[in-house]
Amino acid sequence: MDKQIRNSAVTLLLSLTLLLSACSGGNGGNSHTPPEPESSVSPSSTAETIEKAPLPYEAPLTGLKLEKPAEARPIVVMINNFAAARPQSGLSNADVVWEVLAEGGITRLIAVFQSTAALTDTIGPIRSIRPYLIDIGDSYGAVLAHAGASTDGYAVLQRQGKPYLDEISNAGSYFWRSKERKAPHNLYSSLEKLRTGAEKKKYSLDKQVPPYTFAEAGSTEAGVPASDITISFLLKNYSVGYLYDSAAGLYKRSIGGKPHIDLNNNEQLSGTNLVVLGANHKTLDNEGRLAVDMASEGPAILFQKGKAIEADWVRAPDGMIRIVKDGAELPFVPGKTFFHIVPNNPTFESHVSWVQT
Repeated sequence: MDKQIRNSAVTLLLSLTLLLSACSGGNGGNSHTPPEPESSVSPSSTAETIEKAPLPYEAPLTGLKLEKPAEARPIVVMINNFAAARPQSGLSNADVVWEVLAEGGITRLIAVFQSTAALTDTIGPIRSIRPYLIDIGDSYGAVLAHAGASTDGYAVLQRQGKPYLDEISNAGSYFWRSKERKAPHNLYSSLEKLRTGAEKKKYSLDKQVPPYTFAEAGSTEAGVPASDITISFLLKNYSVGYLYDSAAGLYKRSIGGKPHIDLNNNEQLSGTNLVVLGANHKTLDNEGRLAVDMASEGPAILFQKGKAIEADWVRAPDGMIRIVKDGAELPFVPGKTFFHIVPNNPTFESHVSWVQT
């Protein structure tokens, strides 16, 4: 009996040993669960596969997509383009820039700000206004910002009740003078200050601007190659040049043979669309003040995507200047536009030329 008991005990002990070994998984008694295999898709690669929804709104003067609607009333600023005033500040934030002759063969820049969020950036130097410059700004339903005016300019502003902010007569606190330049080439402001001034004057700030027409392909079907463009006004140091950068889809601007720079960011000014308009100019007095006919239609050339399209300009019923061909409006490519008004004398064509580089 003792031998049978011992054999049974040994058998029981072996059974218990085998059972414990099986439960331990053969890893020294540790019962950790084996790690799950890592996923082959990382969070970053997953995010890259998710397409971003297109932005829902479109800026009326650039056609560029925005997260929020651009509903602000435009502010149009008269920018000094005298050689001593360059480089100017803030032009790269403008939706549209116009270049027009002033007295003595110099040109003035009219910068239209509507969709930019850069409210505190410096803008200027700022100079005076003339009736035909009022006309351009008024076509956008804009608040006009300037420093002084001709006698007939003040007459238009006051008699017609235009919304304006003049550093000299009614809004000096919304401008400042820089010590880094000599007067009169040192007057500046910002959109934040100008919008505050417009609010204090109780000018409506939500007047909607009539939009331009845009298309990604633009109007290039009717165009001819043009990548190196020269626009002449009267004086050589106001000759404007544009070189087309096909990779960026932009025309890089030069003036007087030098790149035209924005002092705020040291970047060369550029535009997606260029327009040259021919208009009748008349000298009014010995000071060389001009009258520029902005009511009659005339010849125009539209440059976009490295092409030149011969067209016409008209004053549309909404007050905006539109570029047309065979009676139909030509769409702009989404982006910023530079307009240039040159005299029809001696000929419109003598003020603009281009080559294909």
